[in-house]
Amino acid sequence: MGSFSIWHWLIVLLIVVMVFGTKKLKNMGSDLGSAVKGFKDGMKDGASDAPAPTAAPAPSQVANSQAADKTTIDVEAKQKS
Repeated sequence: MGSFSIWHWLIVLLIVVMVFGTKKLKNMGSDLGSAVKGFKDGMKDGASDAPAPTAAPAPSQVANSQAADKTTIDVEAKQKS
């Protein structure tokens, strides 16, 4: 099957421009660019607002832990006989 040549990609680009039009493609490109910029800004803000991680005690089994999270459900797995 091989890879596509430059002529194949030009034909695909021509069809896309004919279907969507240049104005709509320009609007979609600017919308995508602003979304990426907003995402990057949000990641920067989130990283600066996050508190520094503290040293947590070593994890242990839930059954042996007295301070287990209240949303954790402790279950036992039984083997099928």
